[in-house]
Amino acid sequence: QVQLVESGGGLVQPGGSLRLSCAASGRTFSTYTMGWFRQAPGKEREFVGAVNWSGGSTLYADSVKGRFTISRDNGKDTVYLHMNSLKPEDTAVYYCASRRYGVVTTSIDYDYWGQGTQVTVSS
Repeated sequence: QVQLVESGGGLVQPGGSLRLSCAASGRTFSTYTMGWFRQAPGKEREFVGAVNWSGGSTLYADSVKGRFTISRDNGKDTVYLHMNSLKPEDTAVYYCASRRYGVVTTSIDYDYWGQGTQVTVSS
């Protein structure tokens, strides 16, 4: 089992940047696909992006493509979400999640979840 803890959320101005971190505990971190999801009030949880075990394969939602980048450091058991050119529409609780196989976009297919971290984009 993998335990996940997100950090790095907060208040940022439109057009600004923020980096979220997800620290994992567990021996199998380096073999897991890691995903990021977000949920805004009144909306369903949506896929943001994911990265495979090696970092060589990534997938992003159209809404964040070109602005967000996922990376991972298996030596530190940490995955990052680099967010640039932030918009008010990016305001949400961001969740880190993991699964054993495959880069997929559906939340039901992820087995382990962090507690979430709030990102608010506002002037």
